[in-house]
Amino acid sequence: MARPKSKDELLAYSEDKYHTLLNLIASLSPEQQIGSFPFEDRDRNIRDVLVHLHEWQLMMNNWYDLGMKGEKPVMPREGYTWKTTADMNLVIWQDYQETSFQEALTLLAESHQLMLRLIKSHTNEELFTKKVYPWTNTTSLGAYFVSATSSHYDWALKKIRRYQRTLK
Repeated sequence: MARPKSKDELLAYSEDKYHTLLNLIASLSPEQQIGSFPFEDRDRNIRDVLVHLHEWQLMMNNWYDLGMKGEKPVMPREGYTWKTTADMNLVIWQDYQETSFQEALTLLAESHQLMLRLIKSHTNEELFTKKVYPWTNTTSLGAYFVSATSSHYDWALKKIRRYQRTLK
């Protein structure tokens, strides 16, 4: 699937990728769903992938809330730069180690719905015209939502498919 270039595409791709992700996970046995990845990676299981997606959606929501109030959000997060996202992602990983697989599914479902509500609240022009909102700098609001939804779901699908291939 190509990168979304309109509100309708963004909503469709986000929903499609999200449901593809859920279906892929559902195709695994309960033991496999909570099993450990046999390859070296920061994310060691499906739960880790799900909470990573969830936390990035929460960060997007925070950027959005602050930006729409006319403030300049710290991106990606206080104490980190885009060059140190690996360090930040490790902290995210650590923060969710007590989260269950089922709770991770619920958290992602909630933040996914939040992303859809925010996307739906904007016109196509507001989403895909660059520099409409000062806080998005030189890009569009839609580009941020693409990163937080459909393209991030692609990343998760690749990782879980890699795991699935090792199970055969």
